[in-house]
Amino acid sequence: MALPSIPADRRRARLVARHRLAPATRTDDVPRIVDDLVGLHSTDPVTVYLSAAARMAHPDLGAVERALYEDRSLLRHHAMRRTLWVFGPHHARLAHHAATVDVAAVQRRNLHKQLTAGGYADPDATVADARDRIRELLLAEGPLPAREIGLRLPELTTPVPIEGTTPSLHSRVLLVMGFDGEVLRARPTGTWINGQYRWAAADAWVPGGLGEPLPKREAAAGLARAYLRAFGPATRDDLKWWAGWTVATAKAALADVGAVETDAGLVLPDDLDAVEPQPSVALLPGLDPTTMGWKQRDHYLDPALTPHLFDRNGNGGPTVWVDGAIVGGWVQRKDGTIALKLLADVGAEARAQVDAAAHALETLLGEVRFTVRFPAPMAAELLA
Repeated sequence: MALPSIPADRRRARLVARHRLAPATRTDDVPRIVDDLVGLHSTDPVTVYLSAAARMAHPDLGAVERALYEDRSLLRHHAMRRTLWVFGPHHARLAHHAATVDVAAVQRRNLHKQLTAGGYADPDATVADARDRIRELLLAEGPLPAREIGLRLPELTTPVPIEGTTPSLHSRVLLVMGFDGEVLRARPTGTWINGQYRWAAADAWVPGGLGEPLPKREAAAGLARAYLRAFGPATRDDLKWWAGWTVATAKAALADVGAVETDAGLVLPDDLDAVEPQPSVALLPGLDPTTMGWKQRDHYLDPALTPHLFDRNGNGGPTVWVDGAIVGGWVQRKDGTIALKLLADVGAEARAQVDAAAHALETLLGEVRFTVRFPAPMAAELLA
């Protein structure tokens, strides 16, 4: 029996609709945008704001700020591939138990080895005491940056030797507490483009913190279901890469959700209906989840364009999208203008819409200037 067929143009139509790239699909509900994409990459703090704004009916950076730090309907947490993400609470819990717990175990072992090598007599007791002291401080005084925690708890600022560096004990313990979900990153110490965050006790920041524990297999199935809803059809290798899982974990998760095979990859069993194409133009930031959602990208990216837009480690820079395909890149120059370069012929009408999107982004950013953490190889040319 022939497999159900989902050709590339239908895949792009699904992408446009589900990733809210067309005007008719956009919404001002920021947590819903994030949930629809499973999560937003937060390695570069700019990504979170611009990924959300690109999908809003009325782009508003303040709305993202409120969701993160006032409503606290979004949480920042390390998860898949040891990457920092922003999630809604449900997906944060799934990602934590399906991915972060394994990373956290490695981090705890590494810290134990580092303390042992540094001459700490009882690493386990040292870490347990530091965790207790940090938690008590955060519960008493609220979110604090790492530097302030060190000033309040100077006894925890002893050095930990790591490959020629000597970070303070409290900063290493905070990192492990973060992976364990005991603390969460709260408002940054500077503006929204700053990646230096205050730390908050998780259950004080949001009721219940990351929620009750879940068996890893149950969490993995939930995360795989969310991924396929947003990114399917996708291959097992796509999911394995995106989630940072082993082949066995990805295979079991796909079986548990009853994933159905098509000629383009796997989808959920109730997700074979065609999606009507919608014209769309969008300027997405570096590391946007749409850009980074698949390991195999031929359905939305001409392989010849990859060297212009992705660095050697596979990090995607800021991209221009037309009708569900990447057609170029962009940068913000020092004077605030958005400089574009299209690498494909999109026609006069779409080009005018791309220019309008660039102008709208300039207006949204105003006086804000930012540097992309992982610029595209073509960025140097555009900045010249």
